[in-house]
Order: sequence, then C-alpha cells, then structure tokens
Amino acid sequence: MPFKMTEMVGCEFPLFAFSHCRDVVAAVSRAGGFGVLGAVSFSPEQLEAELAWIDDNVDGKPYGIDVLIPEVQAVDKSVSTEEIIARIPSEYRDFTVQILEDAGVKTDNTHPRSAASKPNTSLGEELLEVSFNHPVRLIANALGTAPPSMIEAGKKHGIPVAALVGAKEHAIKQIDAGVDIIVAQGGEGGGHCGEVSTIVLIPEVVQAIQDAGKDIPVLAAGGIMNGQQMAGMMAMGAEGAWCGSVWLATAESETNEVFRRKMIEATSRDTIRSKHRTGKYSRQLRSSWHSKWEEAGRDALPMPFMMLLSEPVLRAIDKAAINGNPKAQEMATYFVGQGVGLVQEERSATAVVQDFKEGFAEAFERFNGLIA
Repeated sequence: MPFKMTEMVGCEFPLFAFSHCRDVVAAVSRAGGFGVLGAVSFSPEQLEAELAWIDDNVDGKPYGIDVLIPEVQAVDKSVSTEEIIARIPSEYRDFTVQILEDAGVKTDNTHPRSAASKPNTSLGEELLEVSFNHPVRLIANALGTAPPSMIEAGKKHGIPVAALVGAKEHAIKQIDAGVDIIVAQGGEGGGHCGEVSTIVLIPEVVQAIQDAGKDIPVLAAGGIMNGQQMAGMMAMGAEGAWCGSVWLATAESETNEVFRRKMIEATSRDTIRSKHRTGKYSRQLRSSWHSKWEEAGRDALPMPFMMLLSEPVLRAIDKAAINGNPKAQEMATYFVGQGVGLVQEERSATAVVQDFKEGFAEAFERFNGLIA
C-alpha cells in the first residue's frame, strides 16, 4: 500500500518515532519506520557527534531531527543564557534546594547552568545548520509557528519542514507559514501539548487544510501507542503517526529503569499537564515533584526560566532514584502521554515497530471485513 509520507521522506512505513535517544532513532529507521532525533538538549558540537553516530548505525535508512525554536518567550532573543539564569528569583532556587534536602538528595551540581554564553534562542538555528551536514530527510519545529528561516532553509536543502500543532488555529498559522507537513498532537500526548483531544484534532486540522486549498499531509500524534490506533487516525485523514511515549519503555530509550518501571505500573490517569518543568504546559508522569510545587502554592516560572531551574534538579533526582533513594523515586518523572496506560512491559524499539505494523494490518483487515 503506497503512503504519501513514505514517498516524501523515503521510509517504508509511516510511523514516525520522536526520541531524544539516538539508539531509538536508528533502530526505528532500520526497522522501516522513521526516527526523529529531539535535538533541544544538545549543543551544536554534541549534535554533530549524535548525527555522525546515527549515520554510521542507520544502515542508510532515512531519519530526521526536531529542534525547538519557541515562538514566544519571556526574554528578548539577544539575551544570553547566563543572563537568563541570573534572573531566576532566589526564592525559587532556595525552594528547589529545600526539595532536594528534604529527600536526602545531594545538591551538588544542581544550580542552573549553561555550557555556552551564546544567545539562547539562536541555538535552534545553529542546530539546523549542523543537521544540514548530514543526510537528514525531515526537520521539525517543536513549539510555535515554524520561522521563515527554517522554511527557507528546508527549501534550500530540499528537506521537508514539519511543525507541531495542538489546535486548529495553530494549524492555520502553519499553513500560512508554508510548512510541508503538520503534526497534529492531541492533549493526550506527552511533552508540550494543548487541550484538544487527538480524535477531535485530526479531522479539524485535515478539514482546515482542505478549506485552505492546500495539499499538506497530517501526521497524527497524542496517545498513539499501537497500530490499531494508528489505523484509526489514518481512517480520519492522517497520513501516518508521530509517536513519542511508546519508545520511552524500550530498552534503547534514554529513560532509566526506575522510570520505565513506573511507566509499566502507571494507568492513563497517572499523567498531568503541568508548567512545573519547562514553564509551558507539558504532559508528564505525575509524581511528588508536582505535588510539592502545588502544595507550596508556587506558580511556575515562564519558559525558559523554569526549564533552566528544574532540569539540573530533576537530573539529580533521577540519579538518586537509580541509587535506591525511595523519596527520589517518588519524585522521579518525565514527559509521557496518557497512552502510558497501554504500556505493559519493556520491549525493543524494533519489536514496537513490528507490533505497529501487525496491529495496523489487522485493523485494516477488520475495516475491510466490516465493509464487505
């Protein structure tokens, strides 16, 4: 069966795997899907090393990258990361230190820091430049309208540009911006997400594209954990699926064994949309990290202040959790969608792709049987 997305990016099956882990990206692409590396946490030098490794381990199969160029931030684009860190209120720094001390977690190396002093919002564009030195087949913007510089760079290098949306009005902005692919992510999804459910969002976005007289493929995202769900989204007009949470329970994932165990034990009601990680609403596994902020009545700082404050602290919590600290294990959290309730065991990324293919085929056989 031919798929528009497979023809556009050169993969065999329109299953797009967003992951911060190069091992997942390479494994999914080798298995016939399309791995997408989340690049936001890398410096340009680190990204160069990651992409070189993928090139050597992907067996010539296609892959892409996802960068973060926020449309709206609380600081001017010219402000350096060090200047932003200096503006974080002392009472917020003290509060995170108290959280760690109460849990018996060492507070060394938990201060907000940056490896470079370059303007923070220019980093996404620097990462794009690095990616163009590698055979990437897709670039995606994870937050806000894709900037003109990204659209122009994609056209210059012959690489399609994708952008994530969480509402119909966001999709209209992306259509006007000139993106090649729209990833419509419902509120069930992990990471930054809106409030509209996937099952409502997909037909809304598909209709908006048709009303605009455009031919832009849509990838469905948000809570999709198996091939049957993927088939259902495609029956509503999507051209494939963009998944993130399902890879977090794989052996290749960047997550640690404590979090993977919590995923397996969790239900779909154990996630929360919270600003207490990045400063913007993102869906995460609910833990005592969130309840401590809520009980203290502290609002989250805006992006990027909250992200710079929380990430070193959460890394320290993860380290302590792995070392057996029970209070740290209670606080351990990560981005994950409501589909976590469908996670029953740890598998390999290759096995997940194969299960998607089989579930997808079974769903369409069922459709055909019902029609017949």
